[in-house]
This record gives sequence, C-alpha cells and structure tokens, in this order.
Amino acid sequence: MATVTATSSSNLQVRITDGRHVIIGDEPASAGGDDQGFDPYSLLLASLGACTVMTLQLYAKQKKWDLREVTVHLSHDKIYAEDCSTCETKEGKIDRIQRRILLHGNLDDSQKERLREIAKRCPVHRTLTSEITIEDS
Repeated sequence: MATVTATSSSNLQVRITDGRHVIIGDEPASAGGDDQGFDPYSLLLASLGACTVMTLQLYAKQKKWDLREVTVHLSHDKIYAEDCSTCETKEGKIDRIQRRILLHGNLDDSQKERLREIAKRCPVHRTLTSEITIEDS
C-alpha cells in the first residue's frame, strides 16, 4: 500500500515524501507559487505516465518482445461534458487526460496494438477511471 506525506514548506511549496524519496510540489509564479516543483496536475500526469511505462515494459519483458523504449506524452484540461460523446456526465465540465504512447523497438503492428490495450490496464489508469472515495480523518 502506498503511503505519501505532503508537508507545507515555504509559500505554496510542498515537500512530498514516501519515506525514502522526496519531490517538491509547487505552483507556477503566475498562480502565486515559486515554480520550484511539479504542480499538482503534473504530479497526477507523472503518476499515470510512470505507471504506463512500467506496465508496458514489464509486459513486453514477460513476452520477450523487443521493446526498447516507451515514451508517454500526457496533458490535462477541462472540457464541457456535452463535447464528450463517450462520457456519462452530460452537464458542466469534466477532466480530460490525453495520452500519447510512443513505442520504440522491433515490434510488429499486432504487438503495438496489444501494448496499447495493456496500457489501459496499468493500475493508475484503472484507479483514475474507477469510482474513488477519499476519506478524511
């Protein structure tokens, strides 16, 4: 089970640790921060990107496929729900994450397609697309 602690630092900076590693979260200067670390949505995208890459590398290794490198480009924005044909929500705005996966190696089209399907099974992807509850104490 993942456990992370976020502690305020200076201005809007946040020290984030899992007990062994440390990263800094911050807001850009335009939002009142000092731009010394990842903003919260970049951290979210980083989690999805890292999980996607690791999942694909593990799967290809298990299959003994020649996957040499995976690059994942991610972006986040908000769109009107009415502009999303596949969304259940039909009013207001919804979050949209766009993910582009680049696969490098000696892979045929069927292997690439399978890896794109497997990307949807990475644990963080599953978490973000499932019902989530956050319990405060």
